[in-house]
Amino acid sequence: MIQKLAEPAAHPAQPDCPIRNFSVLLSATPRGARLARLLATEQLRTWGMPLDPAAHIVAELANNAATHGRVPGRSFRLLLYVVGATLRIEVTDTRGDQLPRPQPSTPDSEAGRGLTLVAALADRWGVAQGLPPRKTVWAELELAAPPHPAPKPDAPYPGPTCAPYEPPTGEKAPHQAPPLPPAGQTHSRE
Repeated sequence: MIQKLAEPAAHPAQPDCPIRNFSVLLSATPRGARLARLLATEQLRTWGMPLDPAAHIVAELANNAATHGRVPGRSFRLLLYVVGATLRIEVTDTRGDQLPRPQPSTPDSEAGRGLTLVAALADRWGVAQGLPPRKTVWAELELAAPPHPAPKPDAPYPGPTCAPYEPPTGEKAPHQAPPLPPAGQTHSRE
């Protein structure tokens, strides 16, 4: 029997809370599953977010999509998005007729632990039926807010520079680009 977890409540958008997202279609092959983890890792690194356990969750969900959700000629979609302090990972495949469920495994079995790992690593996870023939397996992680260190009394305050503004003189200083022509002046192509 499949245990369906409730969808999380929508997070209200806040002005100081940027929403980030990343989406990519990948082939439902072992190569596509590896690429999903590599792309997710790079995107998380670009966003300045922790890689673990998100990279492990992406690897498991993408591997399941490539193994159990594979339909020849159809891709799976990886979607990452962040709202506030929540990272949501979604993997959508085209096998909505086969819903994932944790499998009992023995100590010597080589498969069947993927969803058990996802359940252990994620704060929440579940399955959502999409338009036929799709299904989405999702997992959410609550991210800790990065600490903001208190500025030291003798350290410069991080912010805009306080250097005085000097208007350009029109003469080229060494190793600078030439000055721009005055507004309204154009050059002909001749």
